[in-house]
Amino acid sequence: MLSKPSSRIMGGLGSPRRMITLLIVFTSLLLVLASFDIRRLIFVVNRGYETFQRKNAREDNDYPPTYQWLTDWEEALPQHNLSLSYPEGKSGRYVKFSSEIQMLGWNNCLHERLMNSYLAYKSKRAYVFREFKWEPEHYPWPKRKYRTSPPRTPMTALLSGPTVGGQWEEGDDAPRSVSEHYFDLVCPPSDRRVIKTGNVKSQIMSESGKQIFSTWEQLLLEAPERCIEIQPGGSSEDSTPQVFDAWLWESSGVLSLWEEFRDSPISQLLETSPIVNAAIARNDYLFAPKDRHALGPRNVYDRMLAIHVRRGDFNDACIRLATRSSRFYGWNQLPFLPDSFEPPRGGELGTNMGENIALYMGRCLPTFDDIVKKIRDSRNDYAKAAKDGRTTGILDTLYILTNEHSEWLEQLKDALEGEGWTRIVTSRDLVLDAEGVDTGMVVDMDIARRAAVFIGNGWSSLTSNIVHRRLVDGRKPISIRFL
Repeated sequence: MLSKPSSRIMGGLGSPRRMITLLIVFTSLLLVLASFDIRRLIFVVNRGYETFQRKNAREDNDYPPTYQWLTDWEEALPQHNLSLSYPEGKSGRYVKFSSEIQMLGWNNCLHERLMNSYLAYKSKRAYVFREFKWEPEHYPWPKRKYRTSPPRTPMTALLSGPTVGGQWEEGDDAPRSVSEHYFDLVCPPSDRRVIKTGNVKSQIMSESGKQIFSTWEQLLLEAPERCIEIQPGGSSEDSTPQVFDAWLWESSGVLSLWEEFRDSPISQLLETSPIVNAAIARNDYLFAPKDRHALGPRNVYDRMLAIHVRRGDFNDACIRLATRSSRFYGWNQLPFLPDSFEPPRGGELGTNMGENIALYMGRCLPTFDDIVKKIRDSRNDYAKAAKDGRTTGILDTLYILTNEHSEWLEQLKDALEGEGWTRIVTSRDLVLDAEGVDTGMVVDMDIARRAAVFIGNGWSSLTSNIVHRRLVDGRKPISIRFL
């Protein structure tokens, strides 16, 4: 007959009944803890997705991206091969524009680089693309976190297409663009012909954009040298020593190039970079309709109005524009676009300051109420155009591209809430990793490019580049408005 286990053998737990009670209590405690963790997990999934993204974005954004993988990819482009046959390789023809502006706003640089790459294409030379060097006050990281000085971003992070080494259309035998590093290899300094911009520009300063382009095209076509480097200089009087300079972009002379440039492979094959596409895709959920049965287009961008609201540093810029009686910038001047602007006549430069400032500030730096009214009017005009089949008519998502950080932006959003928008999103709401932050201005531009309606600032180079992309995409003029 078995004897009862002693209290020593039971480890001091007492009777079996007490053991069972303790086991039940212990199991119940585990279930409570598990239930708490499950509820916490459900909360994170359902309520904390955006917070989780923002937390990871902050961790990623501690320092700028290195882009080492991207620069390695650039160096491995197939055209970076000395053994390739003409018009590439060691016998190919190349042109490097060392005169290209740097350390200014990205969009001023983009206008020039696209036109330079078109000039290279027309002159049957490979365009040399270079890194974009930032103006430090525009860079989204503090100086103590710079990886280089000045900060730099690869052009291939900012755009795709032939300008940055992409392929031409089938059957086009034009040489592909190459990196600056490869140019130094295939065209050492001893093999280069240097052309100073001032020596050419002095003869064509007052000509139209088309004549300026033609002069440079003929020079580069007829030059026997394989390698040409265009450098700034040659004239002490030229304060803007670029081939296509600020004076051209701020004048109506550039418009003579529009149709040719719009139809060129440079424009037609220009694409959004994979980095920018990824940043936008990550934020698509911000633009989704709240009602799953919402009427209208399924594509979130086909029901969006985007508006470029530049603030902050733009006050002084607007006053300078008024002082100079400046026209709209670049492609914003196209005469078939609505909301055009003609500078006031009668009076020498700077003599009609009071009248000019009032006129310019009303559109260059519009008031809170002016912005709300422009959005409302543009939305109504788009809806009216739907009656004759020109638009879908439905706009319920608003995106505000802005450099504004103050409470003013929240007040604008509050006012617009009463205008019937189901979604109001701003640049500040985007969730971006380090590469997205670094290319943030291009992310903004591409969202505006995709939107059904875009309202821009006529004196802005950012707006002009968006107008270019939208018109190349085939957007109708009614979808492009100006404050």
